[in-house]
Amino acid sequence: MIYLLPVGGLIIAYVYHLFGKKVEAGNNLLIDEIHNPQAVVPLRMAPLVLFGTLATHLFGGSAGREGTAVQMGGSLADQLTKIFKLNSEDRKLLLMAGIAGGFASVFGTPLAGAIFGLEVLAIGRMRTSGILPCFIAAVVADQVCLVWGIHHTHYAISEVPALSFFNISWALIAGAIFGLCAFLFSWSMHRSTKAFKNFISYTPLRAFVGGILVLVLVAICQTDRYLGLGIPVLVESFQHSVPSYDFILKLIFTVVTLSAGFKGGEVTPLFFIGATLGNALAWMIPLPVSLLAGMGFVAVFAGAANTPLACTLMALELFGSEAAVYTALACVMSYLFSGHSGIYHSQKIEVRKYAEKN
Repeated sequence: MIYLLPVGGLIIAYVYHLFGKKVEAGNNLLIDEIHNPQAVVPLRMAPLVLFGTLATHLFGGSAGREGTAVQMGGSLADQLTKIFKLNSEDRKLLLMAGIAGGFASVFGTPLAGAIFGLEVLAIGRMRTSGILPCFIAAVVADQVCLVWGIHHTHYAISEVPALSFFNISWALIAGAIFGLCAFLFSWSMHRSTKAFKNFISYTPLRAFVGGILVLVLVAICQTDRYLGLGIPVLVESFQHSVPSYDFILKLIFTVVTLSAGFKGGEVTPLFFIGATLGNALAWMIPLPVSLLAGMGFVAVFAGAANTPLACTLMALELFGSEAAVYTALACVMSYLFSGHSGIYHSQKIEVRKYAEKN
């Protein structure tokens, strides 16, 4: 249904224009409310973002689903504030738990989800007061999905070389490259969103034009490879070589889709971008293709979201412990090389990654 993407964008944006102006900020609204509580997040956020994401995927937009799960989790959790008349501190914990539960359930990674809820709020500092509610919410949310018969995609790193000075050095180099890619994605998202808003003030028209641009990209590339979640290509990147330009094209498709006003998340596209970039690096970095794909899978997201600990745990949950040192090094290096501006502009900088020159 890709040819209906402009119309789909028009409908999604018009619905948000009518009913969703207060929740349009999405994940950033939740983070803002944790930092500076103002008002209970409207319940409408959950159905609106669910509708918007399903429509985006239905018509072929390049978007993820993490943003949807996090917004649903956060907005639904915040409704308990009214019921139990919670104070601002308890409300912060509730929102963090909602974020953790949403993230954990959509990827089947409860440990990563719990730490994500703590780590995503600020660069350099975790709000440890939320450890217990975040872990409980993440584990329970994941179990609920499993009880309902939800199955998550399996990714396998088939070969892990022994640790050595040279292999560790190559892992650090790869991590730095992943961090630069994360910076490129975040920078492109911010610039593209600003450009759309500057040139097209009416939100529904912005999404309509964005849908046309995606159609143009599809016509130029002559493939639907970079539409939707991109799970088949993700799985493929762990198995054998894929075109070296896959990561940059997915980046372009995703930036245009999301900055124009379509709904979804950035994380699964970032998985795609990272895994295919890692696959491409196998031509110059002497590490196994599946290992580099797995490192890129988590590391580009770690850099873009500034959540290296959550992504290191995600790698453990998805790939096992054999590749843990490689994926951890990649996540940390990506975090350091991605700069201080990530995909969530409401993140506070509590402790800078490195000292600035006077």
